[in-house]
This record gives sequence, structure tokens and C-alpha cells, in this order.
Amino acid sequence: MMRIKITQTKSYIGSKQNHRDTLRSLGLKRLNDSVVREARPEVVGMVHTVRHLVTVEEVD
Repeated sequence: MMRIKITQTKSYIGSKQNHRDTLRSLGLKRLNDSVVREARPEVVGMVHTVRHLVTVEEVD
């Protein structure tokens, strides 16, 4: 399965509570924090929810 690298590029200050919860469940705790996850439908949906706060790259 494809792996993706998710990096938080913007602050969650002023965003909705569910966006903050989504970032936390992805494992992102602070600005410029990165995690590598499998591109499963659940993860892709969470990334779609906070797409304005993160960048996504494909990892080999």
C-alpha cells in the first residue's frame, strides 16, 4: 500500500475543534511536525478534512 508523508504547515489556532482533534489523531502536535502513514481511506479522509493546514507527499 502507498505511504504518504503528512506535514502540518499552518497553525490550528482559530480553527474548529474537530480540525484540532483530526490533527491530533493524525499524530501532528506542532507546526512543521511530520508523520508517515499508510494511504488508507480513513487517513485520506482525515487529511481531506484538514487539507488547508497540511501538505501531503508520497513516500517510497
